[in-house]
Amino acid sequence: MAVLLLRLAAPLQAWGSSSKFIVRSTEREPTKSGVIGMIAAALGIQRNDDPQKLVPLTTLRFGVRDDKEGVLLKDFHTVQVPGEKHSEVSYRYYLSDAVFFVALESDDKSLLESIASALQKPVYPLYLGRKSCPPTLPIVLGVKDEDILTALKTEPYLYKNAHRKSVRISYEVTSGGAMVQDIPLSFSQLHRKHGWRMKREELLAVDSNPEHDAFSEL
Repeated sequence: MAVLLLRLAAPLQAWGSSSKFIVRSTEREPTKSGVIGMIAAALGIQRNDDPQKLVPLTTLRFGVRDDKEGVLLKDFHTVQVPGEKHSEVSYRYYLSDAVFFVALESDDKSLLESIASALQKPVYPLYLGRKSCPPTLPIVLGVKDEDILTALKTEPYLYKNAHRKSVRISYEVTSGGAMVQDIPLSFSQLHRKHGWRMKREELLAVDSNPEHDAFSEL
């Protein structure tokens, strides 16, 4: 059992799961679909490639810890409608200044290592949910021999806040969770398709008086 550890941080992130057309919302944390899409880009998998190429990625067990939740930001865009004189306004939501710790678990450690290598030298540009959201570095924190829950609960926090009492984690389970339509079966723009997975959320207590390190953010 091994886990690939990732740091997803940027001035803006947007993790939509079901919104379309005029209002484009974002989830509170990275979606499995969005993270698998980023990994597929790093590996050079194109949208219209054989969907079977995604299978090794979609079978990875996925977990997230919200080390810094960020602030919900609302923006708007104007879109010119073909043949019309007026413009349509679309509203888009982002997470501003968020930092997430992501773990991907697999029995195939070599697969995780190949993903880690690809993320450090990606074939296509990487972004966090939308093309306007490039990530800050580093993304890859390493591959370790541990399970996903151990990683989420014991790995060092990526952002320290002396006033925060708890952090939220969410991770895939086979029972006892909520169903979400968040497994990418095809990224084709003509036949985009997502399957269902089950996730569970927990709150982890945080030491209310952590030792302050002035250089931790550098």
